[in-house]
Amino acid sequence: MGERNQGMMMVVDASKGLIPAQNPIVVVQAKFKELENGFKTWLSKQSIAVEAAVVTATSAAQGAAIGAFMGIITGDVSSSLPTPESGLNSQALASFQQAQALAGGPLVQARNFAVMTGVNAGISCVMKRLRGKEDVQSSMVAAFGSGAMFSLVSGIGSPNQLANVVTSGVFFALVQGGLFAVGQKFSEPPVEDLFYSRTKSMLGSLGLQNYEKNFKRGLLTDSTLPLLTDSALRDVKIPPGPRLLILDHIQRDPELQEYRGKP
Repeated sequence: MGERNQGMMMVVDASKGLIPAQNPIVVVQAKFKELENGFKTWLSKQSIAVEAAVVTATSAAQGAAIGAFMGIITGDVSSSLPTPESGLNSQALASFQQAQALAGGPLVQARNFAVMTGVNAGISCVMKRLRGKEDVQSSMVAAFGSGAMFSLVSGIGSPNQLANVVTSGVFFALVQGGLFAVGQKFSEPPVEDLFYSRTKSMLGSLGLQNYEKNFKRGLLTDSTLPLLTDSALRDVKIPPGPRLLILDHIQRDPELQEYRGKP
């Protein structure tokens, strides 16, 4: 019975024999990734106006969904706020309006988040196309626009709308600039790994990524790949099977062979 069940988990392939059935979740994830990459490729070929419009719309939709969800969780507490008295001064009235903007229900929060995420993504897209890179300056410009628009639609701040726009924009820019710098610092690979980027890629394609530490232990950097021999791989304790695969890959790589053929 066990053998029969095991047999049911196998798929017959005429050219390769019996192979394990693929996990449906993995298949769906791979298909989704393929569609995502295809969409990004198509989008990169469009004009800057089309790409900015599509990115803004999709990001705004995502932001609206997040805002609505948060509004549902927190509840619409704006209805519990007291009605402002007619004799309130301008500063008190502005504070009340700010509380209303922050305590809005799903629709209010959906609007606020849609504006923030949509404007941020749209400006980031335009800046990246214009400057050819995505750095802290572009991030801060996008955040400034996002904060300014958020201030306009939410009504947060003092009665002076121009001051609100500038203050909110500067605040958003400083926060996002700081987050971008911190994230960039943590995402930077160690300097040592820069000397093993091609080696890491090769081992990963061969399914031998576990032997990356052996290469580092023997200081077999990317520049030594064309010079590798069986004895060199044996010295860093790599077994015969993986050694054959690595040497065969190097022999088939035209760039490495061209380097090896140079005097």
